[in-house]
Amino acid sequence: MAKAKLTKLELEVLEALWQNGESSVREIQEMFPERGRPAYTTVQTVVYRLERKKVVRCVKRISNANIFEAVISRNDAQRRFVDELLSIFGGRANLLMSHLVDSGKLTLQDVKEAEKALRRSPSKEKLP
Repeated sequence: MAKAKLTKLELEVLEALWQNGESSVREIQEMFPERGRPAYTTVQTVVYRLERKKVVRCVKRISNANIFEAVISRNDAQRRFVDELLSIFGGRANLLMSHLVDSGKLTLQDVKEAEKALRRSPSKEKLP
């Protein structure tokens, strides 16, 4: 099954679940900053959409409130997002890296960490 794409708001709801653990829709909504907080019904819609995408699941019911938990880890969601981002660049990481360099968002420390990861990687094209 193809992995479902996640919107910014869906990622924010997931972040609330990763930080807080099992939560009701109300608890998730209250994790948002008061200024700009989405309506309860908006968060509820997003949670049920994430449930259909099999990214969250209902683990129990307390009175009339469903309690949800994240099915995927933060790391898995980040990998999904990076894969989606790379697809925008035609799967070419060098275009993305060039953009990050040009925008000043890529530091020398980031490059050093990437080199270490490449050295540990089991891929065939390794750094010397």
